[in-house]
Amino acid sequence: MHIPDGYLSPQTCAVMGAVMLPVWWTSVKKVQNTINKKYVPLMALGAAFSFVIMMYNVPIPDGTTAHAVGGSLLAIIFGPWAATLCITIALAIQALLFGDGGILAFGANCFNMAFVLPFSSYFIYKLLTTNSEITSARRYIAGFIGGYIGIVLAAICAGIELGLQPLLFHTAAGVPQYCPYPLSLAVPAMAFAHLTVAGPVEGVITALAIKYLQVSNPEMLSIEKVKAPSKAFNYAKLWIGMAIVAILTPLGLLASGSAWGEWGADELKDKLGFVPEGLEQMSDKWHALMQDYGIPGFDQSFFQSAIGYITAAIVGIILISFITYLFGKILKGKDEEAHETK
Repeated sequence: MHIPDGYLSPQTCAVMGAVMLPVWWTSVKKVQNTINKKYVPLMALGAAFSFVIMMYNVPIPDGTTAHAVGGSLLAIIFGPWAATLCITIALAIQALLFGDGGILAFGANCFNMAFVLPFSSYFIYKLLTTNSEITSARRYIAGFIGGYIGIVLAAICAGIELGLQPLLFHTAAGVPQYCPYPLSLAVPAMAFAHLTVAGPVEGVITALAIKYLQVSNPEMLSIEKVKAPSKAFNYAKLWIGMAIVAILTPLGLLASGSAWGEWGADELKDKLGFVPEGLEQMSDKWHALMQDYGIPGFDQSFFQSAIGYITAAIVGIILISFITYLFGKILKGKDEEAHETK
């Protein structure tokens, strides 16, 4: 679902970026007002979790791949506005350092994965759990349904964005300049991958996490209503779990094939016999340091790719955790200063 540069026109990228600006601004304000500063380290861990879970590609029956996002779980724990910030930071590091998702397409990718997904998942979850106890089975069932529907809606939005390109941006002869696939292909393809595989994966991750929290720390399922945690979190245990997830990321390499709509120019030429002019011009503008989660100079063997994947996971987790933690501390610091001056 990470749309690369070149698949969307500059105009589309500008519009999607403009749409996200007020969302980001509101997210910042909401986090300042609703999240206790003691939860900031947990937010950092949540952002890192979203990053690393997106490295686990799963095979789709049509030969492509897809992945979960973890945005549903973050929205349920922290609320949708905080989830938006966490996922945005994860997507930024993915695009800048690993070349996963375009720089110009950043606004569109954030709209789909950091806005549509967490908000739709959150409101479905809230609708289905009204008046239910924290430990109710309805909670994790609702988490599955919310996660499933949320990521499918995000995928459909991505399909619409891609499918509009040949309709709106083409040469006088009708040749697409950016994404070459029309709505009639893009939307069903994106929906299929997420209805069949990525949706259930997102739902299961969300449901299992909720079930675990109901037993181990039910307070985390009502963070928005809790002014301060009643007990300290066992961060060592959580970080050990994160380390295990990072070490296992090479499992994502076992799924062969690219995600739908994320083919490189050469791969697209093999499929179509040509590369749209605008796509070719825009797709090679940014060269990430660890492109495709690899280490420069390493070959494409599974062993070296696995080493690169684990290294990328560790680097990404450290960077995203630090940035999210620092950002959260700055926000909460400003919030406290504002209260002191009143």
